Amino acid sequence: MDKTIKTYLDRAAEIIGDRTSSEIAHDDAVVEALNQGRTIKEALAIAGEKHPDEAIKWNDSNIGDIAGHYEYLKEHNRIMKMLQK
Repeated sequence: MDKTIKTYLDRAAEIIGDRTSSEIAHDDAVVEALNQGRTIKEALAIAGEKHPDEAIKWNDSNIGDIAGHYEYLKEHNRIMKMLQK
């Protein structure tokens, strides 16, 4: 494996952390909604309806951090798809 790719994957694992399968499903639902052009608030609501046990509580003071996290996941998913090709 290329050293740059390994470094990226190691760092991504640190940022994303360990997640359960239900957390991954929730995150995937948020990213899917973002990819459809939804706002972060809409995406969180959609994912929360599909996966209520994983629904994220947000407010105006933390929504920016949450949005940043999901933008990172969105880009990470895009990179992973490119690497699989």
